[in-house]
Amino acid sequence: MTVSKVVIVRGKGVLPRKGEVAASVLSRMYDTGIRLLTGQTDAAAGLRTIFSPADRVGIKVNTIAAPELTTPPEVSFPLARLLTGVGIRENNVVVWDRTNREVKDAGYKLNSGGAAFQVYGTDTAGAGYGNEPTIHREIGSLFSKIQTDFVTASVSLAILKDHGLAGVTAGMKNYFGAIHNPNKYHDDACDPFVAELFESPPIKSKHRLTVLDALVVQCHRGPSYHAKWAEVAESLIFSLDPVAADYVGWQVIERLRRAKGLPSLEEEGRSPRYILTAAKMGLGMASASDIQVVEETV
Repeated sequence: MTVSKVVIVRGKGVLPRKGEVAASVLSRMYDTGIRLLTGQTDAAAGLRTIFSPADRVGIKVNTIAAPELTTPPEVSFPLARLLTGVGIRENNVVVWDRTNREVKDAGYKLNSGGAAFQVYGTDTAGAGYGNEPTIHREIGSLFSKIQTDFVTASVSLAILKDHGLAGVTAGMKNYFGAIHNPNKYHDDACDPFVAELFESPPIKSKHRLTVLDALVVQCHRGPSYHAKWAEVAESLIFSLDPVAADYVGWQVIERLRRAKGLPSLEEEGRSPRYILTAAKMGLGMASASDIQVVEETV
């Protein structure tokens, strides 16, 4: 039976002070995570098994709760720089999200031209949403042209958070930021909508890697930022299996909740059922017996 690998890397001291990231620690976290995930000697060799020099790679971040709870340039750009080690040109890497305002609020400087990494939102001039909806199962949405037209490969670099409706928001739900009507898909704890969106051709055909930013985890009252429930976990979670990544992220949130004396998500009636639905659809693994979790501290 195939077992999916999920790697959790903890970086001691990666957040020396609020709002600061220790670049040297983060670099070791990325190198260790990708190396352990792929079984290669270093991150560059590992990424060559996932991407090709001809790829145009989108790094989909989540900036909706910026500036307090977001993946800043200090976390996304080191991954972008690692991709250049595959032979991918800098201007063929785009760090993106829904709107330019949210991206700027997260600390990014917009760039939609030139030789450097591209950074912008779907609402930037020349991007936008497609003219015709993509219909897939119960999904009917206009997709960001960044996802459909601009990139050939996609990374979900998502904040790991509690979610008041879905239970958990992580790598798969991060792609709600790639469509024009995400609010339409929040009924019934976002189930089966997160799974069906991920299975839609613009996402599934291009997704290559999930990295969950668990440096700070909102374990309760998410997806917005609440300092009382924002736990410093100093971790990054890596997987080639999008469902397994989210399942392990769910378990991390549950552990943090127990440590805070909070009830489980199931006890609160908001277990992330969409993760189990995604597994039933064959999108990945969502049980402990089917997932190999490798943990390392750097």
